[in-house]
Amino acid sequence: MTDISTIVVIMILAYLLGSIPFGLLFSRIAGLGDIRKAGSGNIGATNVLRSGNKLLAALTLLADAAKGSAAIFIALEFIGFPAAYWTGLAALLGHIFPVWLSFKGGKGVAVFIGMSIVLSPLPGLSMLSVWLLVALISRRSSLAALIATVSVPLYMVVLGEIYGAVVVGVQVGIIYWAHRENISRLRKGQEPRIGQSA
Repeated sequence: MTDISTIVVIMILAYLLGSIPFGLLFSRIAGLGDIRKAGSGNIGATNVLRSGNKLLAALTLLADAAKGSAAIFIALEFIGFPAAYWTGLAALLGHIFPVWLSFKGGKGVAVFIGMSIVLSPLPGLSMLSVWLLVALISRRSSLAALIATVSVPLYMVVLGEIYGAVVVGVQVGIIYWAHRENISRLRKGQEPRIGQSA
């Protein structure tokens, strides 16, 4: 049995890893200033894309996904299942509520993608297909994210990964909370399309 202190240390490490604001860092390095003062004010790839820099947005997406994957790989190495599911939650919370930015971070989708692919590859990879399909049809990143993320725990239930599905379901609930303003705009038909200013 893994020592509780080891689990706590890994959880804290996952939170700190998740809290690295790559979108903000990359934007400043590229000379775009504080990305939080543009578009939706978010530090994620979608808002970086609104700056017009597609490469920077792609790098942000990959880096945010990578920190989610890294958190899970570390957890699997030192504490294994089922604690790794909760480590994913810690990384997600770090991204959405980073201590460095007064607990105002991103919305967690890229981090969720990264950790889902490692935790449960089939649902994780299928989520990418769902996101792409919905994004191509609706041209709205938030709608694609909301539908794609909720597909993961549902798919996990089908595969019999019930415990994981419950924890991942909690993660999806937090992502939906982070998207509450997007959901409100979607209901009103006011949500910007991909690449459009918020």
